[in-house]
Amino acid sequence: MTADDDDPVGHEPLPPVLLPMLATPGTLPEGEGWSYEFKWDGVRALVRADGDEFAVFSRRGGDITDTYPELAGLASQLTTPVWLDGEIVALSGGVPSFAALQKRMHAGRDRVAQLAVRTPVTYVVFDVLHHDGRGLLASPYAERRELLESLGLAGSHWTVSPCFDDGAAVADTAARQGLEGVVAKRSCSPYRPGRRSEDWVKVTENTTLEAVIGGWRTGEGRRADTFGSLLLGLPREDPGDADSGPDDPAHPLRYIGQVGTGFTDDVLEELSARLRELETADRPFAADEVPRERARGAHWVRPVLVGEVEFKAWTDDGRLRAPSWRGLRPDRTPEELSQ
Repeated sequence: MTADDDDPVGHEPLPPVLLPMLATPGTLPEGEGWSYEFKWDGVRALVRADGDEFAVFSRRGGDITDTYPELAGLASQLTTPVWLDGEIVALSGGVPSFAALQKRMHAGRDRVAQLAVRTPVTYVVFDVLHHDGRGLLASPYAERRELLESLGLAGSHWTVSPCFDDGAAVADTAARQGLEGVVAKRSCSPYRPGRRSEDWVKVTENTTLEAVIGGWRTGEGRRADTFGSLLLGLPREDPGDADSGPDDPAHPLRYIGQVGTGFTDDVLEELSARLRELETADRPFAADEVPRERARGAHWVRPVLVGEVEFKAWTDDGRLRAPSWRGLRPDRTPEELSQ
């Protein structure tokens, strides 16, 4: 007899692990068969609740329950076994702020309780993947959405993301209110865990990119004790980059430019300390990739930190145009950027 024999006919056990479905960057799709939500400027998080067990998981499946203790109250509204998908956001001036959320993402255990009061988060729920013994991954998005709205999830630190039929109106509202953008979802689409799908399309005003920090350049003036800019790269084995060439273990990153704006004083101080711990004599870029004037005096680091930038466009030589720093992404690894 197997463990499944103890379950009633038609009852599906709650999966122990689920990874989020990912959206594809693109332009706003039009026509029938699409639903539209705001794109929330936060970090992806899945919630698993089963009786007395309640856990919050990161995009990579790491347990981040203790990082956001204010979400524990959500368990009282989840009376049946369930998996939820959503985004954790921190508000600043009434709108989600990734910079504000950074304070929570990197907090040590001794600061979690204090920051939960000073910089509280909200869990914005936008999907339900399993509910009351029924797996919903194969169910169409419209059906999952209807079920989600029937759950009545509302609290001081959680809410259900609104959903609309008029994509242009959502995009206009997002722009006026300073939100990150729009996510369009095909109404008939199933949920594909751990996969990026064209059934979900994310549309943003500025392009964002996750890149690996390969080094830094010494700052001047008020930045003399920290850094002036970060040197960024992408893994050479990135299959989306046809010009990256073969994998090069000695130089794992392809240089894509430097970023020197978007840093707060706190970020400069905290990130400088982490970079010094990672400093190495080994250059992660090929010698001919980084311009001489930027390589001169640069400090190289082990390529393990992933950060996010927003930028205007790619230059003809594969560099970022007008990049601005958004923050570290501890939920991402360099290996994932090549997938």
